[in-house]
Amino acid sequence: MKITFLGAAKTVTGSCYLIETKNSRFLVDCGMFQGHSKENALNEEPFPFNPSELDFILLTHCHIDHSGRIPKAFVEGFKGEVIATKATAELCGIMLPDCGHIQELEIEWQNRKRQRAGKALLKPIYTYQDALDCIKLFRGVSYDEVIKLNDEVRVRFNDAGHILGSAIIELWINENNEETKLVFTGDLGNKDMPILRDATFIESADYLVIESTYGNRLHSEEGNKVERFMDIINETIEKGGNVIIPSFAVGRTQEIIYDLNMKRGKYDEKLQKFLNVPVYVDSPLATSATEIFRRNLDCFDDEARKYIENGDNPLDFPGLKFTQSADESRSLNEKKESMIIISASGMCEAGRIKHHLKHNLWRKDSTILFVGYQAQGTLGRKLVDGAKKVKLFGEDITVNARIEMIDGFSGHADRDGLLGWISKFNKKPKKIFIVHGEEEGMSEFSNSIKERFGIESIIPSKGESYFVSSSRVLTGDEKPQVKFRFKRLELLEFMDTLKEEMEELTDILKMQLKEEKEDLEIDEIRLKLKALQRAIVEALK
Repeated sequence: MKITFLGAAKTVTGSCYLIETKNSRFLVDCGMFQGHSKENALNEEPFPFNPSELDFILLTHCHIDHSGRIPKAFVEGFKGEVIATKATAELCGIMLPDCGHIQELEIEWQNRKRQRAGKALLKPIYTYQDALDCIKLFRGVSYDEVIKLNDEVRVRFNDAGHILGSAIIELWINENNEETKLVFTGDLGNKDMPILRDATFIESADYLVIESTYGNRLHSEEGNKVERFMDIINETIEKGGNVIIPSFAVGRTQEIIYDLNMKRGKYDEKLQKFLNVPVYVDSPLATSATEIFRRNLDCFDDEARKYIENGDNPLDFPGLKFTQSADESRSLNEKKESMIIISASGMCEAGRIKHHLKHNLWRKDSTILFVGYQAQGTLGRKLVDGAKKVKLFGEDITVNARIEMIDGFSGHADRDGLLGWISKFNKKPKKIFIVHGEEEGMSEFSNSIKERFGIESIIPSKGESYFVSSSRVLTGDEKPQVKFRFKRLELLEFMDTLKEEMEELTDILKMQLKEEKEDLEIDEIRLKLKALQRAIVEALK
């Protein structure tokens, strides 16, 4: 068989793997790219395969970086089944239409500018209705059931412990009377996550495709994350500020609600202030997702199920409020009292969170509290990395707020968690493909795997294909010529770098112009900038 890595290859987002056997062609995941403009541009690229020729798509979980391009494949001719767990199918039923709606809004904004400039109008990658229509292709299945898809392929979905319905996929592929077993982790969950069970251990694999989001890091606050969470909230409330928590509408939000509720009997002294502070979940999507959580109790861990059996609702508590309308959302920023606002998106790239950041980033008394991974190039990553100014809705906003990150709430296993999970294989993989991570972290994770297990790893690039059999992987000189390359991205990456350098140049010039300079020196700088301007204008022609 041939595996082609079309996403989450030397990057975190865009998970998509094309598998071709003698008689079958299918995808594992079909996610959106997020972060830098060069990543986002990949979403508009044509698929390097014909979607109408796919037999089916196997989906590990609902997060948009794993599912977000399924409607695009549908629009371009895919008519097979999307096979996922029941909870994942239900969550995609709200998340994908929401993603289509966001794209329509963004294109509408761009087209207003293009229309004024006399440029051709753009179309969204897909619309709300496209996403709604593609949901009919979804087939919900149970955990732990071996399903025969055709004469070549069998599959089993195992609990990944990352988000409600998330799955580790076991694939048995029979070609020429020879069976090869592949395992795709999807996103592997952190241990002891609220609500969810820990990830299932897999007994054997010929080849493993594993995520590496935290492949070179440990979750340092694992033991005291709730206490630190409370300290940050109380310190902010004492100053009269707001706590803004950018959170994925599906997954982290419900887990935070659960933790806030379940820990209300502990840390009594610290909770006195917190108990009187309203907690707003500002996301209609999160409201719908919370209902889906309530309908899928079979995915909950024993602790959560016990609370429910005793009549408690772990996803609700006094002081918790869900906003629905845009007017309700806007009114939050007009309130004078301190509050906690949990709002999507988790990486601050879209949605209502951007409005709350605009109203709170400049305030010294407010805190922006991150509880999940921030991809390179996203607004969230810039804030975590210490940006002093950011642009929101075309306006420069000075960052005066306290910026905090609690790794312990992450839904991804850290380095030791990933290695511990691999250690449970009775029959270890012959080779491990490392995906869904940043390049430096992938290299370090590869070294950790080699040192601990003696297994060689492969870190594929986008578009690279590997021929796999039960006995070997064709690599190095044997590897076939890579068919798919994304050349346009090199230009976009260069433009990103140029933009950063221009901002740095502006700061340098401002400093220089504060100094006493001769008119001749000023004229020289002006001439150089004029030459640069002419070169840019020429490039645009």
